[in-house]
Amino acid sequence: MGSNSKPWLQPAPTYHALQTYWDTEEDAPGPRCAHTLTAVAPTKSHGPRLILFGGATAIEGGASSTNPGIRLAGVTNTVHSYDVITRKWSRIRPVGEPPSPRAAHAAAVVGTMVVFQGGIGPAGHSTDDLYVLDMSNDKYKWHRLVVQGPGPGPRYGHVMDLVAQRYLVTVSGNDGKRVLSDAWALDTAKKPYAWQKLNPEGDKPSARMYATASARSDGMFLLCGGRDTSGTPLADAYGLLMHRNGQWEWTLAPGVAPSSRYQHASVFVGARLHVTGGVVRGGRTVDGEAAVAVLDTAAGVWLDRHGLVTAPRGNKGQTEDPSLELMRRCRHAAASVGVRLYVYGGLRGEILLDDFLIAENSPFQSDVNTPVLTTESGTSVSSPRSPCDPLSSVNGSQSPPSTGLSMDKESMEKLVEASAAEAEAANAVWQAAQAHADNVEPSVADDNSQPAESCSEGSDEEGDVRLHPRAVVVAKEAVGNLGGLVRQLSLDQFENESRRMIPSQNDMSYPAKKFTRQKSPQGLHKKVISTLLRPRNWKLPANRRFFLDSYEVGELCNAAEQIFLHEPTVLQLKAPIKVFGDLHGQFGDLMRLFDEYGYPSAAGDITYIDYLFLGDYVDRGQHSLETITLLLALKIQYPENIHLIRGNHEAADINALFGFRIECIERMGENDGIWAWTRFNQLFNHLPLAAVIEKKIICMHGGIGRSIHLVEQIEKIERPITMDAGSLVLMDLLWSDPTENDSVEGLRPNARGPGLVTFGPDRVSDFCKRNKLQLIIRAHECVMDGFERFAQGQLITLFSATNYCGTANNAGAILVIGRGLMIVPKLIHPLPPPLQSPEASPDRLQDDTWMQELNIQRPPTPTRGRAQDLDRRSLAYI
Repeated sequence: MGSNSKPWLQPAPTYHALQTYWDTEEDAPGPRCAHTLTAVAPTKSHGPRLILFGGATAIEGGASSTNPGIRLAGVTNTVHSYDVITRKWSRIRPVGEPPSPRAAHAAAVVGTMVVFQGGIGPAGHSTDDLYVLDMSNDKYKWHRLVVQGPGPGPRYGHVMDLVAQRYLVTVSGNDGKRVLSDAWALDTAKKPYAWQKLNPEGDKPSARMYATASARSDGMFLLCGGRDTSGTPLADAYGLLMHRNGQWEWTLAPGVAPSSRYQHASVFVGARLHVTGGVVRGGRTVDGEAAVAVLDTAAGVWLDRHGLVTAPRGNKGQTEDPSLELMRRCRHAAASVGVRLYVYGGLRGEILLDDFLIAENSPFQSDVNTPVLTTESGTSVSSPRSPCDPLSSVNGSQSPPSTGLSMDKESMEKLVEASAAEAEAANAVWQAAQAHADNVEPSVADDNSQPAESCSEGSDEEGDVRLHPRAVVVAKEAVGNLGGLVRQLSLDQFENESRRMIPSQNDMSYPAKKFTRQKSPQGLHKKVISTLLRPRNWKLPANRRFFLDSYEVGELCNAAEQIFLHEPTVLQLKAPIKVFGDLHGQFGDLMRLFDEYGYPSAAGDITYIDYLFLGDYVDRGQHSLETITLLLALKIQYPENIHLIRGNHEAADINALFGFRIECIERMGENDGIWAWTRFNQLFNHLPLAAVIEKKIICMHGGIGRSIHLVEQIEKIERPITMDAGSLVLMDLLWSDPTENDSVEGLRPNARGPGLVTFGPDRVSDFCKRNKLQLIIRAHECVMDGFERFAQGQLITLFSATNYCGTANNAGAILVIGRGLMIVPKLIHPLPPPLQSPEASPDRLQDDTWMQELNIQRPPTPTRGRAQDLDRRSLAYI
């Protein structure tokens, strides 16, 4: 691909004023500065919200003052909520003991709770207590959190965010006597709560205050700018990471920001940190091109205003951007929801601001007939379009509407908790696939085309596909030896079945590697199986070092690759067979599933049942290396009985961002790790892409999207294939999802990224009819009960990793398809962490302990096949 297809070459966002609504004047936050703005995930009763807390409503300093300060008497502790869907502000009055009025404080979101710490107010420094605003239901409530032992102490002008969905990290600030350079962490999943003073390795940032910080989705905490002990603005940025061994490390970010600054705002969207406004030397607000700066942490560069690293300066028409003037402010607050950024208030000279700005992160567009997310507009909120109205069709019968609010309402319902980083990566995939869109034959996209006679004809002698009315479940209470603790539940009892959970480059030919020692024995795969296939007594390695070296990884990949080379792109399989969804490196869950429901060996059940895995073997979890190497070894040992197809994370672009590359380096050393990671990705390009069972059930990773109408289209894809060389068929196959429920038909924008789509039950029904199929089984989405029915049972989503990302608290499931095509779901629930050592099993971390009681009391959620309300539709993708 050309250089202009790189994801970091997208234009920087353009800010514009956002029209908002409120019932009374008191509901509007009004002019203020030094406040906080945090994005809160949707709950059962509410959609996504932005929470504005505290700040100063008055300033002091006359006309001669170049840097007016806040008037402490004007500091407040009011709370205002902004509904992202309705664009409406409201003032909320939580019960309980509120924090004192404060400004220059810090805030972070933990689940559906907002945590506040520090600040300064009329009475001086605020206490170092943590105040928690519980927003899990309509009865908003304040809690003052008791934290044991010493902590950061009273301070203001500091930063705080939640790292790795678990650790509250606070850094720097001013304690009233001096500017600080310390760092503290609080483990929210471990009671009693206690602050830990960190002593990170690496290059430590200097003492500073009025800096900003934001946590990237993969757990990196990025500290940016600030003012040092002499009052000099800073232009550096530091990343704080926690390694697998629990050690924290500071790393100096590459490059220098376009302008030194403090009292600015910053927030991550994907891998890009968006920095806005601030104050420079002399107390002036940042102006010109530097008013908006972007640090692309994936590319390791600071971008200029237009997103092009090497863009020429001074081009006519490029510097007169009104959004730059809007961002000439300081002491404002920023937050992001999905791929959109919001900014409220701040200070410009001696003027307190009350405007509310939104930035569009300019999605890639090349075809008006492709459903994409549109910008916000001033359309009246009183007349939203029906959610059932089509957005556009693949054949171009309707183009996306120009009124942005209705589109915004529909897209934002799914965008809320989407992984912004995965959306960023998905955008790169989309750009690559779009460049090869002409690979899709026109006749394929014609809804009136007739199915080919050779396409997956059903066998009249076989029985129809049926879902068993009861699922097999391992009790949630089971810990340790799970034998005998198995029960069956009616499918009607799975009221959380369809609940979605929270928390996306080019092919690299693997380099030649010379070896001086002899090859490993031909039984290398047997070594892997004997080491790893221990369903009941597998233990975490004593250290993180992987037991294979890079040569053995290469040998294992070579042997498996030869098998995949002789397999078709669409496998033709027979029942009985077990089907597994996403595993995502959660090797402990794979062992539990093997332990409970049989495992592939002569001592297990491989002699009479096959195994099919639907992709996403790596990333996210702690043991991607064990997961992929065992599955490859099993494929070599049982090539006719173990079947692997490709997921969207089996691509270098994706697994470079979501953990697999880092795991290879950390566990095998940098040189061998990079080599092994590259070799694995070369192998992934050879994986089959789908499987048909008994000519009646098709299995794939993602879905049929907008472009797949016939099984033949998948069969025609030639391997090896990289994501950037693939067509829309490959992109849809690995990335698309069903719509929210059976009432949403056609094609809709997908929260994963621009250009990606969701497909409705009408598409499922049409595809099955054309190809004489009865069922689609796919993976790709985390659902609460591990499996989910859609399109009146013609599609099932399957997810096998429990407690996804350590926070979802979801069950994992497999589907067992018998000879008569009866399908039985079999589930395991997430395990709590060991009582003595919460850190001992990273794959089994319990859900955020602050949310345990809420999860226990979680109300039932209707199955996805029924019409659902706004709150249900706002749950997230992965």
